[in-house]
Amino acid sequence: MNFWEKITGSDMKKEFKTFELRAKKLPADYQAAWEKINVYLWPHSDFTGRNLMLILDGVLGLFEETAADGQRVEEVLGDDIKGFCSALAGEEGAKSYRDKWRQQLNHNIAKKLGKQEG
Repeated sequence: MNFWEKITGSDMKKEFKTFELRAKKLPADYQAAWEKINVYLWPHSDFTGRNLMLILDGVLGLFEETAADGQRVEEVLGDDIKGFCSALAGEEGAKSYRDKWRQQLNHNIAKKLGKQEG
């Protein structure tokens, strides 16, 4: 990946198009789950979204394997897709920009309170 691709995000666009092509080959219930996962997972992205590319690739790999085995998507994900996405993003350490800002704000407040007390 060169500098220009990184700045414009064209490398991610190519990769995401590949993800979408892979998802279209899946059964209909997996495709519907893929759409929901995209909705629920993106709020966990950093500013660029690059932190989610490996996670999305892993989810598609899981879907491809389990679909080939004949499993239904409910057997793989359960009933709580939103919870699955939250757990997945948490395990992978995908902090959103809100998480980073919250952590910075908490740090600054603690620092100010520490100065006032001392």
